[in-house]
Amino acid sequence: MDEAEIIRVIEQKIDENDYNDCYLVDLVYNQPKNHLTVYMGSDSGMTLAKCQAFSRHIESYLDETLVLGEKYELDVSSPGLDRPLKLVRQYHNNIGRDLKVWLEDGTTVRGMLLDVNEDQIVLKIKKGRKKQEEELTISFDQINKALVQIKF
Repeated sequence: MDEAEIIRVIEQKIDENDYNDCYLVDLVYNQPKNHLTVYMGSDSGMTLAKCQAFSRHIESYLDETLVLGEKYELDVSSPGLDRPLKLVRQYHNNIGRDLKVWLEDGTTVRGMLLDVNEDQIVLKIKKGRKKQEEELTISFDQINKALVQIKF
């Protein structure tokens, strides 16, 4: 599989007016099953219609070039809550939500995402027995993994 070429095809679609708020989050290729999963994000929310448009566009390329052969599986979706945040843009889209962050030193932190810049995030965490709120700044190079948490 030529990952760079598939990324180029996705970027072609992103350049279209209706899709310029979309971005590629990740490509996952399972070679034994010949299954390509494309995770897309969107600043305005990834809709089923957007996923279908990208799926058709990528499928057209795959059918024309046969880079994955004649029989393959393709899924295009938003990353979902079970997939870690990978891009700064994803963090921006999740300001105000709770995150669970696994740090490189092995510790975990939970808190509400308050702010994001190119180098770091700021979480509002509750600390101590009295659960006093304080802000914690974490640089991206300290983050091993971060997941959005759902409140029920």
